[in-house]
Amino acid sequence: MKRILILISAIITVIGCSKEKSNDQFGPEIRLSNSSQLNFKNVIVDTGTGQVNFGDLDSGKQTEYKKFTKAYGYAFVKLEIDGKTYIIQPIDFVGEKPLTDGRYAYQLSINGNPGQYSGLNLKLIKE
Repeated sequence: MKRILILISAIITVIGCSKEKSNDQFGPEIRLSNSSQLNFKNVIVDTGTGQVNFGDLDSGKQTEYKKFTKAYGYAFVKLEIDGKTYIIQPIDFVGEKPLTDGRYAYQLSINGNPGQYSGLNLKLIKE
């Protein structure tokens, strides 16, 4: 009987300690950085877990960090510059390793090539 009580106590302890990650403790935090000379409007980022709206991002500025449950070294990004839409469209994240817990920046820039899919660049920076 004593062994059964010890086993039940151990199970309750394990179950109690195996709570899911709390949003304020774990997961990658990402902010955006605009390293171009242009202002970005309506910036949307999707790391594979749903779209997150970062709003507008002026030239040379950074956003606040946002918490993600999962993120990678690159992401879907959609934004507007002077009324034109620019997109980074990953095909998938197969073979990619998720980012570890910590703070990161997706540094966004424009390479000067015109076009919806060719002008926007993303560089991951570990902060």
